[in-house]
Amino acid sequence: MKIYNTMSKRKEEFVPLEEGKVKMYVCGPTVYNFIHIGNARPMIVFDTVRRYFEYKGYDVNFVSNFTDVDDKIIKKAIEEGVTADEISKRYIAECKKDMNAMNIKPATKNPLATEEICGMVDMIQTLIDKGYAYEKNGTVYYRTRKFKDYGKLSHKNLDDLQSGGRTLLVTGEDEKEDPLDFVLWKPKKEGEPAWKSPWSEGRPGWHIECSEMSKKYLGEQIDIHAGGEDLIFPHHENEIAQSEAANGKEFAKYWMHNGFLNIDNRKMSKSLGNFFTVREISEKYDLQILRFFMLSAHYRSPLNFSADLMEAAKTSLERILTAAENLRFLSKNADAGALTEEEEALLTDSDKYVQGFEEAMDDDFNTADAIASVFELVKFINTTADGSRSKEYLDGLYEKLFRLTDVLGIIVEKKEEMLDEEIEALIEKRQAARKERNFALADQIRDELLAKGIILEDTREGVKWKKA
Repeated sequence: MKIYNTMSKRKEEFVPLEEGKVKMYVCGPTVYNFIHIGNARPMIVFDTVRRYFEYKGYDVNFVSNFTDVDDKIIKKAIEEGVTADEISKRYIAECKKDMNAMNIKPATKNPLATEEICGMVDMIQTLIDKGYAYEKNGTVYYRTRKFKDYGKLSHKNLDDLQSGGRTLLVTGEDEKEDPLDFVLWKPKKEGEPAWKSPWSEGRPGWHIECSEMSKKYLGEQIDIHAGGEDLIFPHHENEIAQSEAANGKEFAKYWMHNGFLNIDNRKMSKSLGNFFTVREISEKYDLQILRFFMLSAHYRSPLNFSADLMEAAKTSLERILTAAENLRFLSKNADAGALTEEEEALLTDSDKYVQGFEEAMDDDFNTADAIASVFELVKFINTTADGSRSKEYLDGLYEKLFRLTDVLGIIVEKKEEMLDEEIEALIEKRQAARKERNFALADQIRDELLAKGIILEDTREGVKWKKA
């Protein structure tokens, strides 16, 4: 398995720190509002990476934080006249709803910044003791130039760097020893949440939280650190500087970053009116479609979001779901006899689609090519599965389709839907009318069922139905 490492700018063979285990940290959202579709891409991408590691038999310790103390959270709290804690708790709950709807597996741990302050204070003190940080009037800064490898992830020259990234509104900017030094701790302002520390009553800077939480829940060294491309500088660069200075060892072996998401070929922004939350998208589409769309391109490639592309994703996903539904229906009505020699040969032949899927995923998690292999399997299913096949053959095909789509987080296993007695009676009445060749009554009942949201499909194997 090869992973493109942002640090080395090349694909590298994945060799875990500990055999059979993967320690993975993914930077999570700042919870001051509903998550937007830009947040959704890394969530979906790295959930899929996790799922594939698990498919390959790895034990994955997957940690993703919630930033629950931040200038934006405080601003929102002031606007609403509530506490910052109320804002963060509200939107963590809403975020988890959206993640569940996107079929994102719960992390091994979702640490909260506000619950890890003591650990951050300890790490900051270690950096001060080692000479990598200094305090001025209650603010603690990191000595960027003291860390000789600063810029190794973003491949930036320290002397050419301009101040940028997330603005940390702190007092005493002119007290920095160097303009490139960044904040580890800042004193509180009026009305802000604050915690005690040896330097001032205040709160941590943004970057220190991930260094501390990664260390606490995964150890001083991890296999994979991941997030959006926008986090490479300064956030991940600063994490490396903090963690490696404090711990005295390499922080992460592999750095993975997903590409940007554009809307109708333009950068997503509220000022352009093309800013969409996941919740807004869910009002128009099942979020399985959003997930499928996000995986239709390689994770490192820029991805363009548009209504037309979402409709295309909806149509494509429906082909997979229909194939799975047909297999379930055929299996339910199939002969329980053993596999024929022809069926055994066909099942063996279908292994090539599983192999194609795995080859694509082994090549830096190329979900676009992996999906292409799924469609080849769907075509194979549609041409070889019918009412004459054995249950064992049909179930064998279904198991292959299920395993591959499960890696992608696409749900094909629908829960058994129950018809109420009235609808069951109408279907039976319609079947009786057809036998009596009373087609006018049969059509009338079909229309009545359609009005109730039930679509009927007459097949050689019997009547199939689905909700409209």
